[in-house]
Amino acid sequence: MILGKVVGTVVATISHRDFKNRRLLVVQPLGLEGDAPDDDFIALDNTQAGIGDTVLVNREGGGARQALSNPDACVISVIVGIVDSVFIE
Repeated sequence: MILGKVVGTVVATISHRDFKNRRLLVVQPLGLEGDAPDDDFIALDNTQAGIGDTVLVNREGGGARQALSNPDACVISVIVGIVDSVFIE
């Protein structure tokens, strides 16, 4: 699981059957100050997140398929929660 910020959407005229009725969002991973930033990635939205939202993303295939309740889905990253606030001490 990682924290990220939704920075864009992906539009596809044709998509895999496992992606039907779900949006693909571009997520920028969040890290601590001074950490090297990771590259953006695409995640399947399971929460109705939008651009600018801080989200919790499951980036492991098995867990992502469990979140979708589809053991045969071809997915690696799924947004599983929208984060209200983060406090780092």
